Amino acid sequence: MLNIDELKFDEKGLIPAVVVDSVTKRVLTVAYMNRESLQISMEKELCCFWSRSRQELWLKGETSGNFQHIVSITADCDRDALVVVVEPDGPACHLGTFSCFENPVWQSESRHDFSLEGLYQLLEGRKRDMPEGSYTSYLFEKGLDKILKKVGEECTEVIIAAKAEDKRETVYEIADLAYHVMVLMVDSGISVEDIHRELASRHIIDHKVKQEKMT
Repeated sequence: MLNIDELKFDEKGLIPAVVVDSVTKRVLTVAYMNRESLQISMEKELCCFWSRSRQELWLKGETSGNFQHIVSITADCDRDALVVVVEPDGPACHLGTFSCFENPVWQSESRHDFSLEGLYQLLEGRKRDMPEGSYTSYLFEKGLDKILKKVGEECTEVIIAAKAEDKRETVYEIADLAYHVMVLMVDSGISVEDIHRELASRHIIDHKVKQEKMT
């Protein structure tokens, strides 16, 4: 672990901090820290910045309630910038949006971002709008029993492909299963973050069990 003294603050005693959501991996905001605010951030495990406009310490969420709970802080190779991974209590932007970065400037026509959160939002849109000709809309229209049947079928397909040791087919079938499970999640009101939190809690438990076995 680096010591604060090993970081390179600029001539004003500041270092930029790129704040990233631990679940979505989206950039939430870019702010600045000085030595004191960084120390407070580590002690409280909450983002504390230096406001350049007000020239004072700024504990994110102190007024809005949208605290940012710190998971980790990492310096870049030059040690003059930080990435702060957080679990936010609410919107990061003062405008009330999830991220401060909500204004597209350019998008490639041949390359596209993909995330489970993005897929989840797409499925939510299908359930809300029910566009004709959409397979996803068809599943929502048929209801829970149909969705569960498809999840069961895809589970079987994964097992068959894996047993045959066909990696390419197994990947294909796991992707099909993941899609249908996410349809089930949307239908049941279960978010990607719900699953993330559950897995994170199991990781902690598993770590403790391993420690107990080693002692």
